[in-house]
Amino acid sequence: MTKLIIKDLKELNTWVGKELPYGNWLKVTQEMINDFANATLDHQWIHVDVERANQYSPFQKPVAHGFLSLSLLSKLLGDLITVSSAKMGVNYGLNKVRFPSPVLVDSHVRCQGTIKEIEAYGDNEVKITWNCTVVIENSEKPACVAEFISLMFE
Repeated sequence: MTKLIIKDLKELNTWVGKELPYGNWLKVTQEMINDFANATLDHQWIHVDVERANQYSPFQKPVAHGFLSLSLLSKLLGDLITVSSAKMGVNYGLNKVRFPSPVLVDSHVRCQGTIKEIEAYGDNEVKITWNCTVVIENSEKPACVAEFISLMFE
């Protein structure tokens, strides 16, 4: 995968509606799942009790939290694209989030996406709506589909 390097916000506007390059695969480990459980205080056994999940879960192994796959969007999008003139970016919100398929421990995920819309937001800022799909390697269904909204400051 070749990361898309965009010069500035003007050039970024030329990418509205176009498919972005695929991101790198990221392995979702049990350590990541446990760390997420500790950060969110969501210690449901299907995520963190490996022996119980292997024996009793319909998936036969632990699964990542749906919100873990969602929270990876910033990192996964950062793997796809960089705007050189941007001083910083922040998360603004989400629309239409769904989790069609669980992410089993040790699965690999990456982002596919497009820029749905770019709006002016302040003097040197834009609000970007991204159509994001967190794809699971060797799975027909994605882990997460979301409209992710961020602010970018130039």
